[in-house]
Amino acid sequence: MIAPLLIAMGLGAAVVMVFVGLAVRRTASPVQARLNQFGSRIRTLEEIELETPFSERVVKPLLQSAAHMVLRFAPRSNLEALRHKLDMAGNPNGWTPSDFLGVRGLAAIVCGLVPTILMLVARAPFAQLVLFSVGGGLIGFFLPVFWLGNKAKARQKEMQKALPDALDLLTISVEAGLALDAGMAKVAEKASNELSRAFARVLSEVRMGRPRREALRDMADRAGVADLTTFTTAIIQAEQLGVSMTKVLRIQSEQMRIKRRQRAEEEAHNAPTKISIVLVLLLLPGLCAVLIGPSVPRLCRQFKVSDLCG
Repeated sequence: MIAPLLIAMGLGAAVVMVFVGLAVRRTASPVQARLNQFGSRIRTLEEIELETPFSERVVKPLLQSAAHMVLRFAPRSNLEALRHKLDMAGNPNGWTPSDFLGVRGLAAIVCGLVPTILMLVARAPFAQLVLFSVGGGLIGFFLPVFWLGNKAKARQKEMQKALPDALDLLTISVEAGLALDAGMAKVAEKASNELSRAFARVLSEVRMGRPRREALRDMADRAGVADLTTFTTAIIQAEQLGVSMTKVLRIQSEQMRIKRRQRAEEEAHNAPTKISIVLVLLLLPGLCAVLIGPSVPRLCRQFKVSDLCG
């Protein structure tokens, strides 16, 4: 009884080893897989297209077609204003004005089709169908604008919050003997926020041959932060007039710290007003129910309002 069992186990192990050996032999090394990928076989156009990301194959053509439809009705001045808003928001997803208009058009179509389908399934009246479809389309068309505005405000707040610390580091770097560009490079290297990325963009533009004054002015225009505009104006004037850059940076750093403290004090003074609004909205109904609630049955009996008394 034991011998047939051992023979069967041995045959099974042999079969398993054969299949494992075939699998290992068929598994190519990474180098061989790369060589096979770039081998002599010519890839078809379909294979090349399928290698591109889904966003490039499907989403981007939809945005472009929607953008062409919206661009017919968009004035040129609106495109310039939209480009400025995208710059203030940090150019999210690398969108151009035409791409953002495509996003608005696509959002309008999607938000308009969803209530239309729901109304058709529910067999709603035609007036409700038109109302909800048009309302959904308008919401979808203006929703990206609100999103872009909130993103721009969040970026401005982040840059305003990081500016005093960045100026401190820039001042220390320049006082230590570094040039202004090297100090800005230190700021871009040590931090990872919107302000450091803005400084890095200025440095890249200067390396490509653009005057530093124009690069700084464009950075201030793209940010839309008053403190950053003041800082860039002071730097440009100091460079033009030959004033000591160290003194200018020290003065700007102190002023930014003072402004940050003033903003904190202002928010602290506004806190009681905000808290009072919350207290009135949340506590007043409960206080009214506790104070006036027990007297309601007595008032009902006195005025003989049986429906209210139950």
